[in-house]
Amino acid sequence: FNRDEAGVMHPLPKPSVDTGMGLERISAVLQHVHANYEIDLFQTLIAAAARETHCADLDSPSLKVLADHIRACSFLLADGVIPGNEGRGYVLRRIIRRAIRHGYKLGARAAFFHKLVPDLVAEMGEAYPELTQSQVRVMDVLKQEEDRFFNTIEHGMAILEGELAEMGRSGNTVFDGETAFKLHDTYGFPLDLTADVCREREVSVDSDAFDAAMARQKEQARAAGKFKMAANLEYEGPATTFRGYEQLEAAGNVLALYRDGAPVNELAEGEMGVVVLDNTPFYAESGGQVGDRGELRGSHGIFAVEDTQKIQAAVFGHHGVVKTGSIKVGNGVQARVDGAARAATARNHSVTHLMHKALREVLGAHVQQKGSLVDPDKTRFDFAHTQPMSEAEIREVERRVNAEVLENSATDARVMALEDAQKSGAMMLFGEKYGDEVRVLAIGSSKELCGGTHVARTGDIGLFKITMEGGVAAGVRRVEAVTGANAVALVQRQQQTLDQIVGTLKAQPGEVVQRVAQIVDNVRALEKELARLKSKLASSQGDDIAAQAVEVKGVQVLAALLEGADVPTLRETMDKLKDKLGQAVIVLASTEGEKVSLIAGVTK
Repeated sequence: FNRDEAGVMHPLPKPSVDTGMGLERISAVLQHVHANYEIDLFQTLIAAAARETHCADLDSPSLKVLADHIRACSFLLADGVIPGNEGRGYVLRRIIRRAIRHGYKLGARAAFFHKLVPDLVAEMGEAYPELTQSQVRVMDVLKQEEDRFFNTIEHGMAILEGELAEMGRSGNTVFDGETAFKLHDTYGFPLDLTADVCREREVSVDSDAFDAAMARQKEQARAAGKFKMAANLEYEGPATTFRGYEQLEAAGNVLALYRDGAPVNELAEGEMGVVVLDNTPFYAESGGQVGDRGELRGSHGIFAVEDTQKIQAAVFGHHGVVKTGSIKVGNGVQARVDGAARAATARNHSVTHLMHKALREVLGAHVQQKGSLVDPDKTRFDFAHTQPMSEAEIREVERRVNAEVLENSATDARVMALEDAQKSGAMMLFGEKYGDEVRVLAIGSSKELCGGTHVARTGDIGLFKITMEGGVAAGVRRVEAVTGANAVALVQRQQQTLDQIVGTLKAQPGEVVQRVAQIVDNVRALEKELARLKSKLASSQGDDIAAQAVEVKGVQVLAALLEGADVPTLRETMDKLKDKLGQAVIVLASTEGEKVSLIAGVTK
């Protein structure tokens, strides 16, 4: 039936029954079994889970959980989802950890879950080739998550066992809910695992106390959020019209002023505050791009803008200090953006788009933006990827981006409906909230949704150079890069360093690596020779200082200083003196600069 707005039921043109007959249920019928987990696909995965956990009971519900979860996790990872602390990444992490907990219940004490991936690929890889292509990466991500969570479990188990031992001595049979919450909140130890372990010891968990602690924490988080909101400036008035895409200077009127977070009518010379204008060319920090700086010039004074932040979605606050005179509500001002800083920021923002695309091409489509910071000095880009980039990958990303720069393609920014942007193939950030209308930026071969400021042509970027690549969180890498004059300065510094090395080695640039390798080999050979000579010296010193031993109650006692001897030499000398002196107590010392080494030995 179809229920209309009045609640009247009308027969459907073609009546049907939704039986819920998905592919797995149809497979169960065709294979003459009575449950989804009895079909061939799941039986293979259940057998694999039993193999890796050494579980003999093939009917264990935990094996079914593992079979289901390895399929879900593998497809999510193949689709580019990365375990994280929010959104779909958090959902994936919870599924992985639930699977690990079930493996732990079956006796697994080390990473095992990732070993089920080849069995899944063997069953489903032909139908889903992306699963085969992603197999190595999927296994790597799962292995990393397992290693981290098993460490968490191991740490939590040590604390839990200590608490249970204390309870055993006191005769208490109810595990403290506050302690269970501490295990969960501080150490990431799941409540259900705490409950499972306690149940095995015939101990219950005070769930009411746990829930109370959880509610208390949530209330504290809400209070902190309210405090943060209260710290924002309260503004009621017209929105700010942003003129900064087209111009760096615009006339505006002062709508509001703030000092120490409170509204005022005037800011005097030397006072710091926030200015709200009706029109501004200043870009307010958003989307990873920092706010503009510059100045507001009026007939009564000059206000130096040090940063621009949003007070509300469409209300811009110009943060800074009155340099001369004063500024009042209602004053007209000429707003001027620092053009050099804006241009440098635009270069770095535009190159971030090109770099994002190049990273996806070089490392894989799983690369997704996880954060960014774009300022006049550099661009910093965080992205989903599990492995450090190789030197070859870094250079290939640089090559691709600089090739786009040399193309000198025009940048095209258009405002369009969100649906049209999606149809155009523009890249969007998962989890980001977009309005009905969005700004689509096409630069080079990249097309993304972006509200930032950019160069007119890719050639304006000048030069692109990666300065750093490293990890910042589980499954998240960070790249920092420079453009334009900063990139040129970096290359010049590196060239200067190379020239100094070439001059010191008296070699050609192409010979530097070979010459340095030769020097390293020579140093190692000299260090080995030095160690041999020290050993020889220690041996001769041992013969000399053995005579310094003093007999005390039938035991030889020796304390001696060996100048310049390192710790291995002290140990070697100690062993020789023990053999030489028989029953003895020996203390040897050496000094090297401000470092003192002592070694003591007693014969049997």
